[in-house]
Amino acid sequence: MAMLIQTRRDPLDVPVPREMTALVKAAAGPGLVKRTVPVPSLGPSDVLIRVRKAGICGTDNHIYTWDQWAQRRILPPLIVGHEFMGVVAAVGEAVTSVRAGDRVSAEGHISCGDCLMCRTGEAHICERVKIIGVDIDGAFANYIKMPALNVWKLDEAIPDDFAAIFDPLGNAVHTVMAAGVSTKSVVITGVGSIGLMAIPVARAAGAAAVYAIDVNPKKLELAERVGADAVFHAADPNLIDEIRRLTNGDGADVLLEMSGNGTAIDAGLHMLRNGGRAALLGIPSDDVKINLAERIIFKGLTVLGINGRKMFETWYQTQALVKSGRVDLRPIITHVVPLDDFENAFASMQSGEAAKIVMSLE
Repeated sequence: MAMLIQTRRDPLDVPVPREMTALVKAAAGPGLVKRTVPVPSLGPSDVLIRVRKAGICGTDNHIYTWDQWAQRRILPPLIVGHEFMGVVAAVGEAVTSVRAGDRVSAEGHISCGDCLMCRTGEAHICERVKIIGVDIDGAFANYIKMPALNVWKLDEAIPDDFAAIFDPLGNAVHTVMAAGVSTKSVVITGVGSIGLMAIPVARAAGAAAVYAIDVNPKKLELAERVGADAVFHAADPNLIDEIRRLTNGDGADVLLEMSGNGTAIDAGLHMLRNGGRAALLGIPSDDVKINLAERIIFKGLTVLGINGRKMFETWYQTQALVKSGRVDLRPIITHVVPLDDFENAFASMQSGEAAKIVMSLE
């Protein structure tokens, strides 16, 4: 059933200020600070977007807590955030694809266009990719500059809160579609926001059964609410036996690994049947030790590394799923908060109270 949700357009005559508010990783160490910074200036093929809503992601939490991954990857000062939607405020002189007033989101992986992967249709794994909010300034700000090629014009049927998190929903869609879940039994390890999104996506893609595993009882309750056939606490000593019991003793056909936790990755691979397929999206904070012979080689598994979204195949799939009503994000968006409440938002995320948090910058 199609979703009929009214969206609104901003007036076209809103002036662009010289300064804006942004959440900045100002220096090495935990936390973010709110600062006044210059509004980005545009080149001829750039689009300036007035951010309306932005989602908080697990990657943002890595940066906020300043874990080992963040310490290796992030170079402060940096405006954080890569999930967002907004309205076009201004365009460079060479831009014809969008105009002021258009509701848009954007692909946050900015590819070089010249490397082998870009030139062979695999720009989502560009060798020199720059990711907003990670490598360059991001979306936790009143305005963000994006290349016109990365801007995605939103269908009017897509509500703002949903549009703000097309990036992580696209991760879930990419993972599910790459794994080939139709008619298969599927185990999802880690039902944070993307793992939760993967459940209705897998259902829409024809999965025969979906089993969700996590350490958070609230997330497991949500997993059942959005369509999981059965849920399991990761510490259950009978977990692997239970999955095998539900799959005729063989093990699951497909693993969607969303946690990035080494123990969960190992258990997920253990649950797969011989010849199964594993799609790994979760990002570990540190190195992971796996017995490759027992978990992968002798079982003949196919293991897929999933990065971002296919540009722009995944975006078309994502918008179609949401517009059709087959993927409803309302149960998963547990908090919508103002930008000023960002510290409480991160605390809710870290405590496990929140599933998906959307910040309003209006």
